[in-house]
Amino acid sequence: MQYFQAVQQGKQRASKSQMKMFNVAGFGMLTLTTKKIDGKFFPVGEEEFTAVINSDDGHVAVIVDKDGFTKAQSKAVEKEEAISIFKKLRESGILEYPENEIQIWSQSRPTIQNEV
Repeated sequence: MQYFQAVQQGKQRASKSQMKMFNVAGFGMLTLTTKKIDGKFFPVGEEEFTAVINSDDGHVAVIVDKDGFTKAQSKAVEKEEAISIFKKLRESGILEYPENEIQIWSQSRPTIQNEV
């Protein structure tokens, strides 16, 4: 798949996740539309999972694909609010991301929704 095609398809997928985040959190930011695997570009996956991560500005709830590439995120908030958004996403039918790290922008971040 050419890069342009991956971007177009990924944008459609990520936009759907962004709208789900917006409906639950009142704000949803589009993050990644493509992922690079073995030097090739692919659109983010259609699957949706949710998690909570730390950001430089606080905590964010995210919607990721099966490979942990972030498609949408909430705004940075206090941890309790991010967990609340995460729970609302779970209640809407989105599964919890089963791995311990997600990919946001060019960084890997640990998930924190299960910290005590």
